[in-house]
Amino acid sequence: MMRSGRAMLIAPMAIFGLGGATLLYYFLMPGHDGPIHDNLLPELIGFCIEGFFLVGLLTLIQDSRERARRKELWQSLRGSLRGILSNLDIAFLPANAEPTPPARLERDVAIVDRFMREMQSIQIDLPDMLALKQESVETLSLARDLVPVAAQLSASHMRWWIAVVNSMRKLSTAQSRDEVEHNVYRLLENIREFDRLSY
Repeated sequence: MMRSGRAMLIAPMAIFGLGGATLLYYFLMPGHDGPIHDNLLPELIGFCIEGFFLVGLLTLIQDSRERARRKELWQSLRGSLRGILSNLDIAFLPANAEPTPPARLERDVAIVDRFMREMQSIQIDLPDMLALKQESVETLSLARDLVPVAAQLSASHMRWWIAVVNSMRKLSTAQSRDEVEHNVYRLLENIREFDRLSY
């Protein structure tokens, strides 16, 4: 849909650009005089130039709106993970340190890599594991409902979002420390792959 809309704007740009270049070439050739050459031709060249830039401006506006829409979709998906990321942030929080602001948890994709590194060296306490499991139970339904939103971004976004949902489902039913840690790590891996697609 987006590609066809863009093609519908680029085609007139090509027509105006080619037409304007042809008329300008004809206008600059010596030996062509008369009222058409002196009056009508400059008007047609001006019309083609105006058309070219007007359609170009519409293309930029459309691209800007489409990018803003895709960013909103991506942020709505990423925002639904804030609870789990917040619980992980608290689990790895050093003594007397301030938690990461929620807005940063939603938008800063580097945080996922940080959590993955910390999981290699820090063992999550039992209360934090239970909080993560509970958060995954509460978020799972919302994450499933957002699969069609991910599909609006691309098929790849949808595939990785389904993987995120699947990891969340497994985390919500984990029965041992090893299961929780394994599924939290898999969840972070899937979020990282989803983030790499950007918007």
